Amino acid sequence: MAGTFAATVGDWCRTVPEAVEIIFRESAEEPIRVMDLLLVESVYDPPPAPSGYKRTGFLRASLVASKTAMPTLHRENPGVPVPADLGDVVLIINGLEAGETLYVGYTANYAAFVHYSAGTAPWVDLAAQRWQSIVAAKAAEVKARLGI
Repeated sequence: MAGTFAATVGDWCRTVPEAVEIIFRESAEEPIRVMDLLLVESVYDPPPAPSGYKRTGFLRASLVASKTAMPTLHRENPGVPVPADLGDVVLIINGLEAGETLYVGYTANYAAFVHYSAGTAPWVDLAAQRWQSIVAAKAAEVKARLGI
């Protein structure tokens, strides 16, 4: 991406320093929300496969965030229902400062297979492709909310 995050959201954000932090965090949360929605639409909403594979929700629940390294695909499906909870991911995002790197990924060992070759839409790629429009939309929302 050319330029800094602040340049992307516009010079107006320099007049309200908190705006950069708000836009940064909200922009980081939005792709997570989009990924979750796309994963549900692509994997969990369609009728079960003829193979009889039991959907546990583990893939969805295996999403983690880190400020230090990209999560690895290392966890096996426990074979029992696992509720999705993005709370830990949001906590990491809320601890970020503008300019810090956020690593987000799935830890289910079969995530790459489902993403790229199981006949599903590549939901992570689709969410990442929306980054510029997400930042622009969040900047507009924050600008309106702060009355700038």
